Amino acid sequence: MGRRMASPTNRVATADTEAAAWHARLGVRSVSTQTIEAFFAWRADPVNADAYARVEKVWAASGRLGGDPQISAALTEAMERRGAKGAGDRVRKSLIGLAGVTAAVLVGVGAWVWMEGRSAYATAVGEQRVVQLADGSTVRLDTGSRIRVRYDGGERRVLLDRGQALFEVAHDGGRPFVVDAGGTEVTAVGTVFDVRRMDADVRVTLVSGVVDVSPARAETKSRMQAGQQARVTPSAVRTRIVDAATATSWADGRLVFADTPLAEAVAEVNRYLEAPVVLGDGVDARTPVNGVFRAGDRAAFASAAAAGLGLEEGVRADGSLLLSGRKK
Repeated sequence: MGRRMASPTNRVATADTEAAAWHARLGVRSVSTQTIEAFFAWRADPVNADAYARVEKVWAASGRLGGDPQISAALTEAMERRGAKGAGDRVRKSLIGLAGVTAAVLVGVGAWVWMEGRSAYATAVGEQRVVQLADGSTVRLDTGSRIRVRYDGGERRVLLDRGQALFEVAHDGGRPFVVDAGGTEVTAVGTVFDVRRMDADVRVTLVSGVVDVSPARAETKSRMQAGQQARVTPSAVRTRIVDAATATSWADGRLVFADTPLAEAVAEVNRYLEAPVVLGDGVDARTPVNGVFRAGDRAAFASAAAAGLGLEEGVRADGSLLLSGRKK
């Protein structure tokens, strides 16, 4: 006997429930690559994509009241009494039901996720996280990064307080998408680009589309094309051609080094480590290194460097890993 097809109403209701679950799952502190890939596969279905957008709208509408426990309790009681009378109610009830089943996520940390999450997202050292914004744009945060989201009717603004993020911007011709990194602004409408705050500069890599870059202390804008990378100082923009896939390989959990000075490679590896790699005596920090390593895999990088460059490796009392020249 053939399988019975779900009715349109049931299909939407199921999608709403799944969307609520995905919203909670992606809001926790650490999300695996497998989870992210599964989410994108699920969201590829237009019905699911619409359901997820509804969840975001419900949170945006109700979150302003969520900080008051009395209002929150009243809203919950009212929604339970009303029953399912449409997509919005189905989403709300899905969220309520999910809270009962997964209290550790939605009750234990849910308030923190909402109260900070709707305005700010952050990652710890060694952590990456994908954030789905209300307009459909996606932000992948790299290790030790923090953003704040400021959306209004005329502009979508994200402040990059520290670290690095890859932005996949949903097209909206009426509302430009602006990333502010310490005064440097990157403006797009619909595109994919990477922004990293350095010690004094900002690095922008454009994967696709077009963006305008405005230094903090300059009134002019520089337009970037896909495949370009810009080093932005407070008063100037310097661009060059790069392999965008390699430059943004961190988003896939990989660190790619091609004739990269050893000191620079070590600094990049250390961004993902609590206990860093340290270069000791007898090591030429300018020596070029090549290879592909998993972000956070200190042992693999140190072993390759030791074998390829003739160095010795050893773990110190503080947990750091020392690379030093071999004694003769």
